Order: sequence, then C-alpha cells, then structure tokens
Amino acid sequence: MSATTELEGTVKLPAVLDLAAAESLLTMFHQRLAAGEPLRLDASEVETLTLPCIQIILAAIRTYDQVTIEIPSIGFASAFSDLGLTWEQERDESNDADKAQTDESSMPKKILTIDDSKTMRDMLMLTLAHAGFEVLQAVDGQDGIDVLGDQRVDVVITDINMPKMDGYEVIRCLRKSPVHKSTPILVLTTESDTEKKNLAREAGATGWMVKPFDPERLIATIRKVSP
Repeated sequence: MSATTELEGTVKLPAVLDLAAAESLLTMFHQRLAAGEPLRLDASEVETLTLPCIQIILAAIRTYDQVTIEIPSIGFASAFSDLGLTWEQERDESNDADKAQTDESSMPKKILTIDDSKTMRDMLMLTLAHAGFEVLQAVDGQDGIDVLGDQRVDVVITDINMPKMDGYEVIRCLRKSPVHKSTPILVLTTESDTEKKNLAREAGATGWMVKPFDPERLIATIRKVSP
C-alpha cells in the first residue's frame, strides 16, 4: 500500500486497496494503536477496496475510538453499502458493554479461532482481544483439533474451506468429544449457500456468520451463545 501521511496522525489511502494493502493496513493499525496514537484515514481518493481491506477497516474503526474516516469517496462508501455495512457507528454503548463484560469476571472467556487466512486470524484477534476475550488461534482444521486437545474453551469460531480438514469435519470431531460436545461452535465463512448452512447445522454448528463480519454482531453473538 502506498499511503502518505499528510498531517500528523492522518494517512491518505491509495486509489486501490488490494490484498497487499490489507496486510499493510493491519500492520499500521497495530503499530499506531499499540502506541496509543490516533489515526485518521483520508479516503477521498479510494476507488476500489478488496474484501480483506473492508474487513480490516471495519474491525479497526468499530473496535478503537482512535480510528476515524475522513472524506470518504463514493467508491469507498459504495464498497461498504454494497455489502449492507457502514463504517459509521455510535461507539459509546458498545464500549460500555465491553467494559461491563470485562469487569463482570476476572476470568475472560476463551475463544478458539480456526482460519487458514492470516489476515482473518489477525482481524479476529484485533476484535476479540479488545473485547476482553482470551484468544487461541489455529491455521487449519487439523491444527484446530490439535490446539484444542482436551482443554475447554467457551466458543469455537471456524472457517469452512480450509486445507487438511474443513470446517464441517472440525465440527463433527468436536461433537464426538465429551469435552466439546456442548461447546458453542460458530461458523465464519464467505459461503452463504443454504444447503451448506444446513450441512453445518446437521454437523452440530451453533451458528453461521458470513464474512466480512460485523465486529459488534460477532461479539453480541458470542455473548449470546456463551453468556
């Protein structure tokens, strides 16, 4: 991503935000936010956004108050509206809810995320860790089974299309285990086919969410299935 900083804390986004730009955005968010620095994104020249970039921007601005969008172009706004999403929100209530949840217990809920996309794993970590969850990560279905072993988690979030073992088989394996037979399992995938949803439900999935995920809805769903 060829982004230029015009004013302190302001970064002008390039016309095309592709997969390489997604990785750069994620790195920039981590660096700025770890340092507690505000970040303003000038989106006036953006023409095209890929799905990973949309997801990263959505996760960052809905998780951190320090990230804001300035002068969104028509292309930028359309990329979100075409998916039924918006980067604008009232953060106060959701932030207060997150803080209340964190204060309710000294033991954070533990979440296992299984996805072969590093970008998606990082985005989930960004969202879940900020909400107060402890996060375990796995790079594919078999790795998820290995990482989990006999330890208990509060929720499993898995992709469907992965190497070595797909999400359906992950769900079936977990449901065969006495330790994980009742653990909430959320499917997070780009798939939206009804037949595939039914297949996941038959395997034992608790819920199904389509990428790009809305961070607020994801957190709300986790709290619903694991109160």
